[in-house]
Amino acid sequence: MDSHEVLKKSVSDLGVKSVASDLGLSTSLIYKWCQPSDSEDASGADNPLDRLAKVHELTGDTGPIRWLCEQAGGYFVPNVQAEAVDAIPLLHMTRRIVREFSDLLDVLTESIENDGKIDLLEAEKIRTEWEQLKSSAESFVSACEEGIYDN
Repeated sequence: MDSHEVLKKSVSDLGVKSVASDLGLSTSLIYKWCQPSDSEDASGADNPLDRLAKVHELTGDTGPIRWLCEQAGGYFVPNVQAEAVDAIPLLHMTRRIVREFSDLLDVLTESIENDGKIDLLEAEKIRTEWEQLKSSAESFVSACEEGIYDN
């Protein structure tokens, strides 16, 4: 789905006028954000999603995307490119996932054995391990879906 389609769907329930009013912007700008802008005859305007994607493209930094995901109550988990996973044999990939899970359990165990509680610093370590596990697992599932291990 293109960014303009995402925004159009997003504002449809609340309405363009309401969104424009709440953002302090004109309704015409919101309408333009909801139209294609990627061709010469398109009348749309680069919307905030396009601009955020461009910031990522220019900097390679996922910080703004991670922040946005957190604002929405979630977390950013990058997918590893299939070519990178293609070089990893199936057995090694499954071992990697088990190792990542083991690392997570080690951090949890260490946190609880320390004082029976998990403080904010320990929670950050748990989050880091969890993100690594999710990324490895997602890479594996994506590779399976792309038929990487179908030989």
